[in-house]
Amino acid sequence: MDDQGCPRCKTTKYRNPQLKLMVNVCGHTLCESCVEMLFARGAGSCPDCATPLRKSAFRVQLFEDALIDKEVEIRKRVLKTYNKREEDFPSLREYNDYLEEIEDIVFNLTNNVDVETTKRRMEQYQRDNRDIIQRNRVKTSREQEELCEGLQWELHESERRRLELLQGEQQQRDARKRAAQALLDQMEASQLPARLLLAEHRERLAQGERELRRLHPPAPPPTTFSTGIKMKVLLEPVLCSQESLFSYRAVELTTWGPRAPTEEELGPAGYLNHVRSASSLDQGGGYTSALACRRALQDALSGLFWRPHAAGGGGVVAAMAGGAAATGTT
Repeated sequence: MDDQGCPRCKTTKYRNPQLKLMVNVCGHTLCESCVEMLFARGAGSCPDCATPLRKSAFRVQLFEDALIDKEVEIRKRVLKTYNKREEDFPSLREYNDYLEEIEDIVFNLTNNVDVETTKRRMEQYQRDNRDIIQRNRVKTSREQEELCEGLQWELHESERRRLELLQGEQQQRDARKRAAQALLDQMEASQLPARLLLAEHRERLAQGERELRRLHPPAPPPTTFSTGIKMKVLLEPVLCSQESLFSYRAVELTTWGPRAPTEEELGPAGYLNHVRSASSLDQGGGYTSALACRRALQDALSGLFWRPHAAGGGGVVAAMAGGAAATGTT
């Protein structure tokens, strides 16, 4: 943004941070000082494109690219004329074609493509649809007024609820102070045990809070958003589905080989004699020596196929995926 500047006086935002750039319908930028100088009489021509401009039409540049400001302004002017709604069309296809026509007009006027033809097209459309345009303008104005009234009412209700809440909180604090002072006076003058006096004090506080909630009930939930869109309020409780509890069942792995020993069988069979014992830190993370040993045995026995010998005996032939082989007899 610092390299932005006025093309006429060459002043940049870097040299003058207070520089205010202005833009008009042509999309070319001028600083506020140059606008005051060139359009002192209220009207003039753009120094870049010689487009006739009026001083009152200049506005502060909001975007870094002045072309975007130009498009925003053109879109506002176009939508004042092309203000039909979806209910004004017999089909969704025709409404979509209408929206595409609007985008074509905005593109042409923004990028100076067939400007005269596009303007004549807009004038012809305005003459052919004068009644619909006026009706929709009135409808839009009425909706904006209703929206503003709704926003004002919402602000008023919010302020009223805030004041009521503050008043209720202040009354509750005052009531607690009075109750605490009354409890102290009662404990000084009464011969009853302090336990009974405290129980009566708590009961009086609870009764006072219930009375305050009755006098100042919580505000009901809103049924519409600030924009006027209706909310879908669920008045009925949400039904929770009752399902059966989860029951764990050990995963059965098909290794296509001899059965690996279980974790209970590893210790007596001597498999854990040469395995590093798990520390308390490892066990906290879920690691056990038996678990790691059994996984290694499953990998070793995976892919061992049983093939009987021709002589009537039996044997196991290794066909490991990694290329390692082992044999055993039974």
